[in-house]
Amino acid sequence: MANLDSFFESIKLPSMSEVAHALIQSLNDDNASVPQIRDLIAKDPALSAKLLRLANSAQFGLPRGVGTLDDAITMVGMSKVRTLALGACLSESFPSLPDLDRTEFWRSSMACAGYAQWLANRLNIDGQLAWLTGMMLRLGELLIAQADPSTLHEIEKLPHIPGVRWQREQRLIGFTEGQITAELARRWNFPMQMVQALQRSADPITEQAFSRLGAIVHLAGLLAEEPHRDAEAVDMLPKDVIAALMLDVDWLRTKFPDEATFLDVSTQ
Repeated sequence: MANLDSFFESIKLPSMSEVAHALIQSLNDDNASVPQIRDLIAKDPALSAKLLRLANSAQFGLPRGVGTLDDAITMVGMSKVRTLALGACLSESFPSLPDLDRTEFWRSSMACAGYAQWLANRLNIDGQLAWLTGMMLRLGELLIAQADPSTLHEIEKLPHIPGVRWQREQRLIGFTEGQITAELARRWNFPMQMVQALQRSADPITEQAFSRLGAIVHLAGLLAEEPHRDAEAVDMLPKDVIAALMLDVDWLRTKFPDEATFLDVSTQ
């Protein structure tokens, strides 16, 4: 396709709930209050119930059970609750596709989110923003499948070598999933930092303006594609991106996170 405008003319944008749109707007509001976020989420009983299940899941290891949104925000943190709520909204906004393993798709997306947050925290970058950006990375592939279903099989064919899917997308339609997700995020009014990071996620070094968050999502996306997600995967990461972020390879190996600690907002 000639450009992203033409691409988006060929698809129907996923529908986002009023609550999700309000949560997106709150990402740009540094003055958003706890009552404001609580009241937004409370408008959606199903979302509220999902968040309470998430807050009570083993990954948080809270000393006592969480029974209300106020408790969840107090014990988990407003930023985390807001980000988890958006993640849950996004996972429900896209329909199932017959040629895509939905469980594995969202498992990979949650892994990308978890690795992005881990790296961002190390670099003193907003971990919740990194989590949400990483979780969104592959959404563009769902839009590719909507625009041209015949390409999905080619994009998803084996083997799933880290980074190869981005190359296939570029070859077949002229854009990567990250570039498509970036345009979706722009149209949904996500923060510009997220939009720019997604635009540069497939090739953060050669892009005109280096995005630290884009480089983080690049590494996280590669790790999420590794068949064996362990410390040895660090050796397969591009050294130029690691160097650009000034990450310590020894730290990456010794502090490599267990994927079991990542939250899966799509299945809770």
